[in-house]
Amino acid sequence: MSRILIVDDEESILKSLSRLLSLTPCSAGGKTWKLSVDCFTSPETALDKARHTAYDAVLSDYRMPGMDGVQFLKAFRALQPDCPRLILSGYADLNGLIGAINDAGISRFLSKPWNDYELVAAIGQALALRELSLENQRLADQARVAQGRISPEEAARKRLEAEAPGLAQVKWGPDGSVLLDESLLDEPLPDDWLGKPGNAGGR
Repeated sequence: MSRILIVDDEESILKSLSRLLSLTPCSAGGKTWKLSVDCFTSPETALDKARHTAYDAVLSDYRMPGMDGVQFLKAFRALQPDCPRLILSGYADLNGLIGAINDAGISRFLSKPWNDYELVAAIGQALALRELSLENQRLADQARVAQGRISPEEAARKRLEAEAPGLAQVKWGPDGSVLLDESLLDEPLPDDWLGKPGNAGGR
């Protein structure tokens, strides 16, 4: 199951989006994802959550009091640069958003009110983009390890940080296994993490 973060200062909007995305699987490139949705009315609170929880996509409203959607997504990008960022706003905001979209590295603009089919399709495309990006990084790191440019431990650390942002340190056991302090995470890593290709347990 993939996890998506949604930020909007209107609770009614959050409820509608959460209901839609929780009940409707997203598809792209022949793959389908079911979603776990985290919703926040406060961008600042959402950023606190993102410091310790990895997301597969993030969707933010543009017009919010205090920190607007572009400012939020720029701050989120610093925490999770590989996570696709989408913004939701009315057509009246489009001209003012064009430059800001590039600054925040926003991958998709969605109009408000939204079309359910288009929104679900956009989320599916974002998830496919993230998977492709992470796979390309994994293959590139494998090549660097083979060339002696980085160590296997460094490659595993980079993958771990992408999947569990906020984990500052990784300790290695004498057999090359990863020793984790799960108190650094909001929730434990998936049981199969060490068995994934490119991770320490899968070597």
